[in-house]
Amino acid sequence: MYLETQFSIFMVNKPGVLARILREIANAKVNIVAITMTDSFEHGVMRLVGSGAQNVRSVLKRLNLQFSETDVLCVNLPNHAGALAQVTGKLADAHINISYAYCTAGARGGKTTGVLKVAEVAKAMKVLEGPLAPKKSKTDKSVRRSPARRR
Repeated sequence: MYLETQFSIFMVNKPGVLARILREIANAKVNIVAITMTDSFEHGVMRLVGSGAQNVRSVLKRLNLQFSETDVLCVNLPNHAGALAQVTGKLADAHINISYAYCTAGARGGKTTGVLKVAEVAKAMKVLEGPLAPKKSKTDKSVRRSPARRR
């Protein structure tokens, strides 16, 4: 888990704009850690976390793009069902609001990164320091379903 700078980039919604921005970011040797897009009729907003915030900032200024920066919490997750639910559940139990979240599409069996915009970063980091999976008590009994009922 770590803090990273996220760039929210405001773009005209026209063919080639996204490709041009991503090409310039690639030319600056920035590896994109996570990316998400939203759009409306007139403009789009790309949220991007990349290696080397200074390089991303330089590219965006050179392209004369309007953007904002914010700190986001990046959480390394196992790439399996429920991983993000565990993280958001722990934050909910600690009464930490999540403004938005998105994930990378990790490799099968590998790791993925969850990006969370949270209200209280320091508190969220402390809450998530421990193991993500809840501890099972010794009295918990697993119920095994028959193969026909597992679907």
